[in-house]
Amino acid sequence: MSQSVNAAMIGLGFGAEFIPIYQAHPNANVTAICRRNEAELNKSGDQFEIEKRYTSYDDVLADPDIDFVHINSPIPDHAWMSLKALDAGKHVMCTVPMATTIDECRQIVEKVNETGLKYMMAETVVYSREYLFIKELYEKGELGKIQHLAASHPQDMDGWPSYWEEMIPMHYATHVVSPCLGLVNGLAEYVSCMGSGTVREEIAQKSGNQFAVESCHIKIKDSDLTAHIWRCLYDVARQYRESFDVYGTKKSFEWTLIENEPHVLHTAKKPEPEIPEKIEVPDFAHLLPEEIRRFTLPAEIHDAEHLSFLQGGGHGGSHPHLVNEFVNALLEDRDPLPNAVTSANWTCVGICAHESATKGGEIVKLPEFTLG
Repeated sequence: MSQSVNAAMIGLGFGAEFIPIYQAHPNANVTAICRRNEAELNKSGDQFEIEKRYTSYDDVLADPDIDFVHINSPIPDHAWMSLKALDAGKHVMCTVPMATTIDECRQIVEKVNETGLKYMMAETVVYSREYLFIKELYEKGELGKIQHLAASHPQDMDGWPSYWEEMIPMHYATHVVSPCLGLVNGLAEYVSCMGSGTVREEIAQKSGNQFAVESCHIKIKDSDLTAHIWRCLYDVARQYRESFDVYGTKKSFEWTLIENEPHVLHTAKKPEPEIPEKIEVPDFAHLLPEEIRRFTLPAEIHDAEHLSFLQGGGHGGSHPHLVNEFVNALLEDRDPLPNAVTSANWTCVGICAHESATKGGEIVKLPEFTLG
């Protein structure tokens, strides 16, 4: 492969945010864009000055100039679009989750193994400034031995696109699974999950899920650690919170309870009133090529009114880190982080968790193909 790679952006709502990052990256281009709505397709094409515009996904995959597709289509499209791209010889970057069934995850992992192509699930949290800050503390030894990990993602989805009403909370759990497993470079071995409360009948009928909240414990493979995660989508009074807490022997990090307030760092062996310290997490743009560093800032968000950015501050500045990781992985011919197996493990945690919840908390093992 040359020293530059060509992307096709699939889906131009949330996906349009990535176009200027690729265009500014020294080793990437957006060669083509794809959207079903031709008027909206041309609007984006004119805005970003992209000549190749497709309403047909098959036409994108037939284009020999495309090295990879970056899929930002609705969740039900993730699996089949990924598989079709791999069959067409294209690498795949796909927004979360990888799929909504274990069998779809298995098919993608098998297809990657069969073709030798690269697959990366574009999980924002493990490239957010908060995660990178905690990871740096951990790698420097400042946290000591990690004793427990926890994460929560309550979010009221009323007012979002209607397909969210069909979503099971734990089927969209990668934002809380990924930091817990990613920090310790671990994979989930098995889970136990309990459902709590009930959603209104309309949501229960559409989703096939009655639980308002699903709360899961994850056993991390080859480790003495467990992680606790919980999710809700409807009928729970709680401000949006996409959190990640880490408890170590020397220091512990706790996510703020209220958005836009400081996080808290606890330090052991201090006098009781001095243990907690409110902190501001720094940006990590210095890890990126200079040309795309500005894209970690909310000011560079193109669609600042999009709910996914209003809730979560632009995904913690993660977008240019995701782009840079995948581009570098292709140029260096290495697996991206997360690769297909890790993406499947992170995704299948939620799928297995919901199965456990329907069985009253029964332990459910992760499928073998997700264990490396």
